Amino acid sequence: MDLASVSANLRLGRNIDECSARVIEIMQTPGSGPFWMLPSVCAAFSGKELLSQEARNAIRETWRTAYQLRGDTENHFAMYYTMLYLMSEMYPNELGDTWYTGKSSDENLAESRDYLIDWMDLTTTIGQGEFNPTHYLGEYAIPMLYLVSWAEDPEMKMRGKMTLDWLFAGLAANTINGVLRGPNSRTDDSSVTERWNSLTSFFSWINFGNCPPTKGFSWGNYYGIVAENYEVPEVIYRIATDRDDSFEQRDLKRSRHQWRYSDFGKAPIYKTTYIADDYGVGSYQGGMADPIQTHVWDVTWKTPDPRGLHPTMFSIHPYSASKGMQAYFNVRPDTMVTAVAAEGKPSYDVADKLVGCSPYEQVFQDLDTIVALYDIPKGTRFEQVNGFFSKDLENLSEDQSGWIFAQGGDTYLAYYPLAPYRWEAHMKYSRLPSTGNGYRYERVDSGSQVLISPHVKNGTILQAASASEFANFEAFKNAIRDLPLEFTLEPTPRVRMRSLRGKDISFEYGSAPKVDGKATDYSKWKLFEGPHLNAEKGSRKLEITHGRLSRTLDFNTLSITDSINP
Repeated sequence: MDLASVSANLRLGRNIDECSARVIEIMQTPGSGPFWMLPSVCAAFSGKELLSQEARNAIRETWRTAYQLRGDTENHFAMYYTMLYLMSEMYPNELGDTWYTGKSSDENLAESRDYLIDWMDLTTTIGQGEFNPTHYLGEYAIPMLYLVSWAEDPEMKMRGKMTLDWLFAGLAANTINGVLRGPNSRTDDSSVTERWNSLTSFFSWINFGNCPPTKGFSWGNYYGIVAENYEVPEVIYRIATDRDDSFEQRDLKRSRHQWRYSDFGKAPIYKTTYIADDYGVGSYQGGMADPIQTHVWDVTWKTPDPRGLHPTMFSIHPYSASKGMQAYFNVRPDTMVTAVAAEGKPSYDVADKLVGCSPYEQVFQDLDTIVALYDIPKGTRFEQVNGFFSKDLENLSEDQSGWIFAQGGDTYLAYYPLAPYRWEAHMKYSRLPSTGNGYRYERVDSGSQVLISPHVKNGTILQAASASEFANFEAFKNAIRDLPLEFTLEPTPRVRMRSLRGKDISFEYGSAPKVDGKATDYSKWKLFEGPHLNAEKGSRKLEITHGRLSRTLDFNTLSITDSINP
């Protein structure tokens, strides 16, 4: 049994003696860091009245002797400080020599509380850093649920509940039949193509019931153990499951904190989402959000059963640079690029990768039209653009007009590469057993394709539409061919076009994009703006609406207000 199984048995009142024995055994070789702290806290609270005294003492002793690393990411800090907070409440009024921190219970509580409130303030004023993550949603949702379940301070319980509402409102507005789509501050080599294959599908399943969970639930087991203590509000449930009209949502987020090579610590991220009945289009403006695992934009289409499918299309510049990582990490630079592959990010320094952002990519989205421009300096590692084309596409054709046409589900797609290209097989990463530290992978042909365009001045145009809008696929292709389109790559990439929605788009690399002659002003971007989620920058207040239902989360007063509008 691992500590998830131990905790589940304890919650069910089963196998108590075996659980106590297993806890004692596990505590003989404790781990370090948030991913050990969270399971041990789950076992400690699940077994607070059931574990033997020896088992409870074993847990307490590890929190004295086993030094815990705080980690270096936003999700690490959220887990670390929530777990330290809860354990310090469980064992109050104890001196510093009883804690690995060397600080007293009161000092641990104060530090943890201060960090968690500061993080919530950042999230509710300038946006979350690890926004829309395909896996790391759990590293926020589970700690917040533990505050709801086990915190003694009513304020921290309420903060946990309100933050869960905040997180799941974002999930509801960014999914299609429960499947999360881009952009993503952090994702991985599997879920960037097989969009369903991520921990967020577990949360869609348990909250909205509109998506199958991934096999075994993974980290979600630690949520499921106390899931009965939180019920997603009706208004959020309806945003996820009841949609009659297409909608556009604009959000303000922030980058991972930059320590070097930047005039500011947290760069603003301007995120756009367009959800139609058959597909979703999402993006942010390009540039660096996280140095390794960011996914900048995509079109993702709806499928009856998402398992095993690659229902998405996008392009990236496969940027790899020690300097790029030095901006965000404070470890020695000489090992960064080689070490990252051993930590479960195997594609970082690989030319055909499909995960990552680049300082040389700029993106603009208007409704369901994407324009991505690339101006890559000579000498940059990997002077190319990679476009992903799914194995599940139908009617794929390269047209004499320069457009590449395809159909995904009930979605018609038109992809225009601005520079010459070639096709390569998409080689996915398959995990192999590992006998030591680190990860091992083999690469296997997934059946999908990658469009490789080996040119530093480059770009992609992508237009999506529902099949129901046209008499047939040929009618869609004719409509796309008839759209005015001009572009140049020298001296900098520039596009002028009319979208399928009748918008005149003008976008030059390094300049503000224009729609119908009006320049986009990102300085006016709100924290949330759309039919379902609305918040002013700096407000600490989110309005969640669907039809007549409304819920207001106000972190200024720590209050939740529900209403039914006329």
